Amino acid sequence: MAAQTPGIQQLLQAEKKAAERVGESRKKKARRLKQAKEEAQDEIDKYKKERESIFTDTQQNYLGSKGDQVKEIEEQTRRKIGEIDSRVAQSKEKVLQQLFTIIFDIKPELHQNLRL
Repeated sequence: MAAQTPGIQQLLQAEKKAAERVGESRKKKARRLKQAKEEAQDEIDKYKKERESIFTDTQQNYLGSKGDQVKEIEEQTRRKIGEIDSRVAQSKEKVLQQLFTIIFDIKPELHQNLRL
């Protein structure tokens, strides 16, 4: 029985070493996977930024910037206000004359409900 004890001890030590190596390998694998995941995420972020910059450049080239659109809308608004002001100025005298005529030309009449 004493002869079996050193063999068992060796087996236990070998098993312990194997378990340590497996544990170390698993840790290394986990670190490599984590590192690969981080590198992949960095590449994804880089690619995403690149595509977004290309998109914004293309959008500005074809659609113009927001500042250009705002300026165009303001110019259209100024033109329309100018047109309205000119139409008001043209018909102002005519409308005032019509109002004065309606107000000052009073024709006294008896009301239709008044019975004689």
